[in-house]
Amino acid sequence: MSLGDEHESSGGYGGTGQTRTRLPEGSGDPYGGARRGGRSSSRSLVTVVGVVVLLIAAIAFANRGGDDSPATDDTGDSPKAAATAPSGEKPVDAKAAGIPSGFAHDRQGAESAAANYAVALGSAEMFDADRRREIVSTVYAPNVAAARQTDLDKAYSNTEFLSNIGLAKDGKAPDGQTFVSRVVPVGTKATASSTSDATVEVWYTSLFGLSGEGSTNPVTESWYTTTYQLKWINNDWKITDFQQKDGPVPVGRDQQASTADDMTKAVEEYGGFTYAR
Repeated sequence: MSLGDEHESSGGYGGTGQTRTRLPEGSGDPYGGARRGGRSSSRSLVTVVGVVVLLIAAIAFANRGGDDSPATDDTGDSPKAAATAPSGEKPVDAKAAGIPSGFAHDRQGAESAAANYAVALGSAEMFDADRRREIVSTVYAPNVAAARQTDLDKAYSNTEFLSNIGLAKDGKAPDGQTFVSRVVPVGTKATASSTSDATVEVWYTSLFGLSGEGSTNPVTESWYTTTYQLKWINNDWKITDFQQKDGPVPVGRDQQASTADDMTKAVEEYGGFTYAR
């Protein structure tokens, strides 16, 4: 199953998977690049807009094994709708490989772990080999990390994939352009939890693409929900498996897309969140 096929077949929320965007006045491309023509270019863009998490999800799906049954809720009741609200617990003050760690051994801690792990796995740092190995070994359970690492390295070093999203063989952006890959959690929901296992859904928006003059893959937004299976290991929550789906996708407002300079400046000046929930 190719990444493009998986993304296109999903159809998005409401069957469209698209939002409306106004381009700058007098410009056919938001970053001033050459206009892309033909069906093949559109299909290529659809393929690469599936953010890094989609890539990982495809690999995880192909390599899944073992018992996939969900954890049992310790209350025996179905989860009830509730806002993602402050819990009163202080944020963790420890980090492992630059990622928040030492989450509380409860439902709230599992939700925090899932949100923060989504941010790490959806970051541009996953395109750096050394940093990717640090992230994977930190957020995954040890036995899962060992099984995933080879496949992830192979996927992220695929020259065709890197070329399609406008990056060089080493995962670097072209001179004068900035590669953007960010996950921004909107809300979390624990659908099951016990003292040793938890199932958490993370709804998030993602930014993905290249900002800069001449970019043929401008930064776009997408919406996904990822369901994480977590296990309490060595005094912290770790990922054992996850599944991802499109949406829910809000209706896009008729806003004018920012210029390449504005987008690049925003990416450079606004750091991503280091702690979610």
